[in-house]
Amino acid sequence: MSQASAASQATSPAGSRLRWDGWTWFTLLIAGLIGLPLLSVMVTAFGPSDGIWSHLVSTVLPVYVSNTLWLGLGVATGTIVLGTTTAWIVTMYRFPGRRLLSWALLLPLAVPSYVLAFVATDQLEYAGALQRGLRAAFGWTSASDYWFPEIRSLGGAIAVLSLVLYPYVYLLSRAAFVEQCFCLFEVGRTLGQGPVRSFLRIALPLARPAIAVGVVLALMETLNEFATVEFFAVPTLTAGIFDVWLNMNSRAGAAQLACLLVVLTLGLIFIERAARRRQRYWSTSARVRALPEYPLPTGLGIAATLWCAFPVLAGFALPAGVLAGYAIEFHEVSLSQRGFGSYAWNSVRLAFGAAACAAAIGVLLAYGVRLSRSRAIRGAAEAATAGYAVPGAVLAVGLMVPLGLFDNAMDRMSREWLGLPLGLLLSGSGAALVAGYVVRFMALSFRTVDTGLERVTPSMEGSARTLGCGPLVTLLRVHFPLVRASVLTAALLVFVDTLKELPLTLILRPFNFETLATFVYQYASEEMLEECALGALAIVAAGVLPVGLLSASITRSRPGHGPV
Repeated sequence: MSQASAASQATSPAGSRLRWDGWTWFTLLIAGLIGLPLLSVMVTAFGPSDGIWSHLVSTVLPVYVSNTLWLGLGVATGTIVLGTTTAWIVTMYRFPGRRLLSWALLLPLAVPSYVLAFVATDQLEYAGALQRGLRAAFGWTSASDYWFPEIRSLGGAIAVLSLVLYPYVYLLSRAAFVEQCFCLFEVGRTLGQGPVRSFLRIALPLARPAIAVGVVLALMETLNEFATVEFFAVPTLTAGIFDVWLNMNSRAGAAQLACLLVVLTLGLIFIERAARRRQRYWSTSARVRALPEYPLPTGLGIAATLWCAFPVLAGFALPAGVLAGYAIEFHEVSLSQRGFGSYAWNSVRLAFGAAACAAAIGVLLAYGVRLSRSRAIRGAAEAATAGYAVPGAVLAVGLMVPLGLFDNAMDRMSREWLGLPLGLLLSGSGAALVAGYVVRFMALSFRTVDTGLERVTPSMEGSARTLGCGPLVTLLRVHFPLVRASVLTAALLVFVDTLKELPLTLILRPFNFETLATFVYQYASEEMLEECALGALAIVAAGVLPVGLLSASITRSRPGHGPV
């Protein structure tokens, strides 16, 4: 094949005839291996369920679906409002505390949602500090004397999840705002577009792909959420999965509900992509200028500071402060636990391994989709990312089936050929945990990298191919330097979420293997969060440095800035 034809194929439109080259086979292999646990869950769903599905349809399934949809709609609205407005304000304006808030707005990403739910309930319920202060200040004696919103409700769950998940939208939309061409805003100003109209009619449409990916990630995390909705007594599909599995003892029924969650997630992805199927968002200007950062008047500056500080205070400072108080008071109890240091080391090394593997696989998968320009290959990649919508416990069961088959086959071959038993090589090992994390969080890696690649014009790839660079060299020398901020974003997202992942860790961990998440769970399940506050605080603190580096990488990812 000539270089000219290779370049033309590299820039051919999506949906062209599928080319069975090495990258296509490699992409399908990666997608197949990642999607194998999901296939295992689907096979389990078609197993005998003793009529549990018809019972669910006639009783609680409508309630599960209704609450899930309302929860998703509320969280989508909350994350869009908080994420996009704060990202635009800290990117384009100067106001008191801007430099600190620009990275502090990512801090709630490190807080497990169930920790925030516990702290919010502890502080806002009738016996909490806030309502006690209100009763003392106004002389109220009972709940009938005043109205206060019920925290353990659907609205409370929406508020908590929005505060924890809005950083997905914030970091991706801020990265998009930082990389936008300032020339467009200059043209808008000459046409009479003020700051608000420039945001609504120029910046927001250009950042739509990044915002959409952030919302989809937040919604997938919402669909997977179990601890918060259970604590707030909101029956959703995820809560129903655990109820059917643990209380009704029906793994097939739980897998059927899990498949429904996957369908909802793929539906969200399809709707988002269909809405922008014929739209492209490439920046073709070579003119690079620093963003203006307009100074705000005193009144507006104070309002911007308060608005940007609110999610940081409510989503990070409040739970971190309460945990710090508990940790100081009960630190001897936590430190006296045998192996507390090893729990922390286990958490960090597993998170590093999962982040590195997920980022590398995400780059290869997204680049393979870009090269193929085939709807079939993109569909396979999209299906491989659906693990984010499957509850961690159900995904762990799906992963145990192929791992168990592999271990049994290798042990049988070793006995027959070498006369030596191998035992379990992967099941119940650290490798199984890393594999589970990669499958669970592949959506974070693939979608973040895929969004970064969408901003690279096909002409750059075609130019590299005409100069004799093959696909791998083009990836390493052209694409990777342009999307390194997206790759770092993906790795840090996986790192932070791996530290917080609990159900999958509980099932796939080796015997006598503890992490900070399982350590906190053992005490929190017995309503002794105060005594495990040090471990919970360590999980939160572990995400502080990565989000700081993430904020710096976004700021310097604009052309003209140096690398981090």
